[in-house]
Amino acid sequence: MNTVALFGGSFDPPHIGHEAVVKALLELEYIDKVVVTPTFLNPFKTESHAPSELRLKWLRAIFSGKKNVVVDDYEVSLGKKVPTIQTVKRLLEAYEKVFVVIGADNLASLHKWRDYEKLKEKATFIVATRDDVAIPKEFIKLDVDEKISSSSLRERMDETKLTPIVADEIARYYKEKNAK
Repeated sequence: MNTVALFGGSFDPPHIGHEAVVKALLELEYIDKVVVTPTFLNPFKTESHAPSELRLKWLRAIFSGKKNVVVDDYEVSLGKKVPTIQTVKRLLEAYEKVFVVIGADNLASLHKWRDYEKLKEKATFIVATRDDVAIPKEFIKLDVDEKISSSSLRERMDETKLTPIVADEIARYYKEKNAK
């Protein structure tokens, strides 16, 4: 079967927890490809800390050369907030089955996503464990053991939580931004 896992998000900044999610997804025998899709702007936010083009660049560096992983600029290239349902519909043009990957911290607001009921019909949700949040049985649970979030990194940068290939650049960017 031709399947894809859509791993979208702000990735503001991308960190080793995101890498751990992708690694865990690739270990699932029913996932053929992982598509990492940074948002231009999260539909629930009014701004990003780093520009979308920069987050896209970092993700491409992190996942370059990784087999069965594609960093997709679809949402960034549109230059606007893009609901997940739109990206899923696009992926269904090329894949038989789409899995939408979210962190457990997003479960509480999932019902607020645009066309959530249609999204549930078109895609299967995989939920990565996070902060001991209980994952309901209707979702596929993805065990990921990284205690890190982008928001905590923005508040207190820890380069050990960043991918070495881009760690210096990411840390410098957020430290300079926070100094202003």
